[in-house]
Amino acid sequence: MTTDPSTALSRPTALITGGGTGIGAAIARRLSRDGFDVVVAGRRREKLDEVVADIESAGGSARALVMDVTDPGSVTQGVASLDRCDVVVNNAGGALGVTRVEDGDPEEWERMFATNVVGTLRVIQAVLPLLRRSSRATIVDISSIAGERVYEGGAGYVAAKHGTSVVSETLRLELNGENIRVVDIRPGMVHTEEFSLTRLHGDRAAADKVYDGVDRPLVADDVAECVGFVVGLPQHVNIDTMVVKPVAQAAPHKIHRGPIDWKDA
Repeated sequence: MTTDPSTALSRPTALITGGGTGIGAAIARRLSRDGFDVVVAGRRREKLDEVVADIESAGGSARALVMDVTDPGSVTQGVASLDRCDVVVNNAGGALGVTRVEDGDPEEWERMFATNVVGTLRVIQAVLPLLRRSSRATIVDISSIAGERVYEGGAGYVAAKHGTSVVSETLRLELNGENIRVVDIRPGMVHTEEFSLTRLHGDRAAADKVYDGVDRPLVADDVAECVGFVVGLPQHVNIDTMVVKPVAQAAPHKIHRGPIDWKDA
């Protein structure tokens, strides 16, 4: 597939799903600073507009795209509104519940699979024709350390994120020989406003306890830095998998709670 000559004459475009809050919003801001026109996609218009306003106030270019990755028509219509797409970041997803397998809610499992796996599939299928016209074609899937490590009480989310990572790994094999990079980023503990609160069904005390005593968990900007790094590498360089955790977290089940001597100046 030859590159569309018109794409070399304008700024590259990045589509970020789940871009209205947390990691997605941070990625949108980072890629804007790196010279991308960003399309911030998500379900909540007001959140998307806030991110767009932040980017534009900093001199960047952005637009909001109301799009639900669990709705086939919404994805088709949303991607059809794009003239080009050079980078897609599949960040839409999330966790629901911390129950044992025997107590798991099948409806919650289905919702997690619909966003983390099938939603990623839909977006990839929709944007591939645009990516194939780009000299910077890159797919970044935001998975999780849950995509490679199991832990008690997390089976539904773990299964979904294993699915996200498997999509990345399989797609990379299937696109071998094309210029499209496929990157799977697997963050560990990231302290964002909504992730644990949503997972724990709005229980603020329980959500705060997740991060209690953890000295410097990751924040959304840390993950955005990783995305900026992998996207900014020369096109022939692909970071297949990037696992990023705070120093305080050795594994999903191994977290140091207490101060760390950072030896800061």
